Amino acid sequence: MSRSRLIFIVFYLTAVLIVTVLLRTNSSRIFKNYRTSDVAHKRLNQQLRQHQLTMAFLTTPGEISRRVNESKSESDGQ
Repeated sequence: MSRSRLIFIVFYLTAVLIVTVLLRTNSSRIFKNYRTSDVAHKRLNQQLRQHQLTMAFLTTPGEISRRVNESKSESDGQ
């Protein structure tokens, strides 16, 4: 094997290894960003459901009549 061919092979393998490391690093970074976004999305979804449950509770007929009775008793007491 000639010396120039050996140097070419060494440079080629070095370049392949460097590209592999860069791809793995970028892949890890992208996955971390995805997981961070996914966790934030799930947390916001959970907060939205909690607000929806609160609104559903506040708009039930029993709750509305209780609030009306409270406001009437407050206005009658003044």
